[in-house]
Amino acid sequence: MVKKSYFKLITIIFAVIFSFSICIIPTQAKTTEVIIGGETFGMKLYCKGVMVLKLENYKSGDNLVCPAKDAGIQINDIITKANKISIKSNEQFSNIVKASNGKPIKLTILRNDKETVTIIKPKKNNNNEYYTGMWIRDSCAGLGTISYYNPDNMTYGALGHGICDIDTGGLMYSDSGEIISAAITSVNKSENNNIGTLNGYFTDTKIGTIKNNCNKGVYGKLYLTPNKKRYKAADINEITMGKAIMYSTIKGEKPKKYEIRIIDICNNNPDSNRNMIIKITDKKLLKKTNGIVQGMSGSPIIQNGKFVGALTHVFIDDCTMGYAILATNMINN
Repeated sequence: MVKKSYFKLITIIFAVIFSFSICIIPTQAKTTEVIIGGETFGMKLYCKGVMVLKLENYKSGDNLVCPAKDAGIQINDIITKANKISIKSNEQFSNIVKASNGKPIKLTILRNDKETVTIIKPKKNNNNEYYTGMWIRDSCAGLGTISYYNPDNMTYGALGHGICDIDTGGLMYSDSGEIISAAITSVNKSENNNIGTLNGYFTDTKIGTIKNNCNKGVYGKLYLTPNKKRYKAADINEITMGKAIMYSTIKGEKPKKYEIRIIDICNNNPDSNRNMIIKITDKKLLKKTNGIVQGMSGSPIIQNGKFVGALTHVFIDDCTMGYAILATNMINN
């Protein structure tokens, strides 16, 4: 048994994050037999509105002001409407603020899955422009790993955890998104207390859409599914501590299998993405990565011919170890 409280955690989100953002809502059909993934893919997510990243005081005349703070706006809030106009981009929101001439703007905000309304009064900064004191983001992009494909309904599951904003750590709410095939070109190796990354690029091939981002992964529709072997998803009582195989893409576009060990089976909580603890034991993988790196999140795990789960987190204090989510938790989401 491993004392899990000893380790600090880092959520493996992306190997590459650009300055964009977001996601929501599941339609995963229940099934017990799927095609496993392991391929790295690119994600482009478009926010359901704009996400508040930071609140900042600024000078208006001789005073320091922040209209956003005065309006009760908080970091991680999603602004979905301004004066009943649906917000789609940073630029659109900025233009509404600039055109306000300081008049109050009615904002609709999504906070912790609940809508609220507030009034913000933009004030001029010392450059004579109306400003709100908010840093916002409308989209994001990055790399992750597909966990499984369901050819019966042309869907997929990936990452095994939600996509969170790199600056705030908040779960990103998405209005839409797409997944694109990607190729890995290099690896920055992990070290304890310094987690590495997979580095690569997006190809021109769009392979599906993103429909849902939640704490158990990213889900959506596929344009095509690969013609590969199907695996049954293992129940928790079929999983044993010991040897297993994990599929990851460390170079190029095709996944390879690597040896791991399941160290602990923590829980069967259907809302958790930390159901098992795994350890990388494969010498080839350790030579290439030193353990788990960002971008491997979602790598599927096979034991005794069944799909048992997917990698989700890495322990900062021991980068050869991490958490995994149960396959059934992903598939039944």
